[in-house]
Amino acid sequence: MVTSPGGHRGLAFGLAGCQNIRTHPEGRPACHFPDFSSGDHSDMTHAFQSLLCLLVQFFAPRHNAQIRLLKAQIRILRRRLPKEHIVPDPEEKAELLRIGSEIGHDVKPVLEIVKPATYRRWISDAKKGKQPKKSGRPKLSPEVHDLVVRMGKENLLWGYRRIVGELKKLGHSIATTTVKRILREHGIHPTPEKAQTRQPPMPWTQFIHAHLESLVAVDFFTKPVHTLRGTLDAHVLVWLHLKTRKVFCSPATFNPDDRWILQQARNAAMWMEEEQIRPTMLIMDHDTKFTLHFRQFWKELGVRPKQIPIRAPQANAFVESFVGRLKSECLNHFCIFSLRQLDYIVACWTSHYLRQRPHRGAGMGNRVLDPAFEPQTHGTVHCREQLGGLIKSYYREAA
Repeated sequence: MVTSPGGHRGLAFGLAGCQNIRTHPEGRPACHFPDFSSGDHSDMTHAFQSLLCLLVQFFAPRHNAQIRLLKAQIRILRRRLPKEHIVPDPEEKAELLRIGSEIGHDVKPVLEIVKPATYRRWISDAKKGKQPKKSGRPKLSPEVHDLVVRMGKENLLWGYRRIVGELKKLGHSIATTTVKRILREHGIHPTPEKAQTRQPPMPWTQFIHAHLESLVAVDFFTKPVHTLRGTLDAHVLVWLHLKTRKVFCSPATFNPDDRWILQQARNAAMWMEEEQIRPTMLIMDHDTKFTLHFRQFWKELGVRPKQIPIRAPQANAFVESFVGRLKSECLNHFCIFSLRQLDYIVACWTSHYLRQRPHRGAGMGNRVLDPAFEPQTHGTVHCREQLGGLIKSYYREAA
C-alpha cells in the first residue's frame, strides 16, 4: 500500500483531496478526473490526488480482505483451544504494546486475545516503569510431580493434606489443589477416608512387606515315590518365616489326614519357639488339608490364619519360591523310592539353603542366611559336595 511520508495522516490528506468521488456501477468508488486543458497550476495537484485515489481504489479492498482473513483464522484457532483464557508472556506483551503504539493504541477493533481493559492496564504499567511479569503460578517441576505420584501410590492411606505436609518437610511448597489434581489424574483418591469403602484396600505386596516380621507362610508340595504298591504321592509341609527366610519342613507322608497335620502344627510351633519367631498371621491357600482343627490350633496360640485369594499362588510367593528352587535344584534330579530317602534329601537341601546358599531376594544382599557367617579372605579354597555332588558350596580352609 502506498502512503505519504506522514503515514496514515498523509493517506487521509490524500483521500480528502479526492473530490467528486462517484460510485462505480459495480459498487466500487470512482474518482472524477479534472480537466487539464485550463493549464492551471492547481490541475497538477488534482492530478496527483486522482492518482492517489486510483491507488487506494486498487489496494484498499485487497488489504481489507487480508485483515478479515487473518481475523477469521484467529477466531478459528480460538475455537480449537482447550481453554478460552490466553495469557501472553512478557515478551509477547511488549511486542503487542510496540505494535499498538504505531496506531496510537487504538486497538479495540482488532484486539482478539485479551480484553481492551487488560491492554490499557499494560499501558499504565509501562508508563509507571513496571516490567511485565509472567502471569499465574510457577510451573510445577517434574521432580515434585513425580514425588506426589510416588507418595500417593506408596501410601494409599494418606490424604492430599498429608502429602502436602511431607513435601514441605522436603522443601517443596505446593498448593493442596495441585496435589488433589495430580492424584486424580493418576487414579488415586485424594481423600481415602472419604472413599466409597470404609477402609481403602491395601495392595497385597505392601501388606506383606509391612508385616514381614510377624508373618509365617505354609504350603504343601508333593513328590512321586516309587514303591512296591506303585507310584504314590508323598506330601511335605513347608513353613517359612518371611523376615528371616528360615524354613521348617515336616516329615513326608502318604496320608496327610487331620491327625497328621495337627501334629505337624505342634512341631512347627515348637520350632518357632526355638527360633524366637513370634508370628501373628499364618498365610495359607485354600487347600482342604488345612482343616478346621488346624486353623483352630493356631487361633488358640494367637495366630490368625490368612487365606490367600483362590488361584493366586503369587500371593504366597515366598514359600512358592522355596518349593520351586527345592524341586528345580534338587528333587527333580532324583527318583525317590521311600519316604526316608525323601526326608534325607529334603533335610540336606534345607540345611544347605539355611547355612551355605547365598540368597538373592529383595533386601537379602546375595548373602547366606546364617547371621554368624563371616566371609573368609585367607586360606585355600575347597568345595563341599552333598548328594553325590548335586549340592556344592565353596569355603576357605583356615591356614
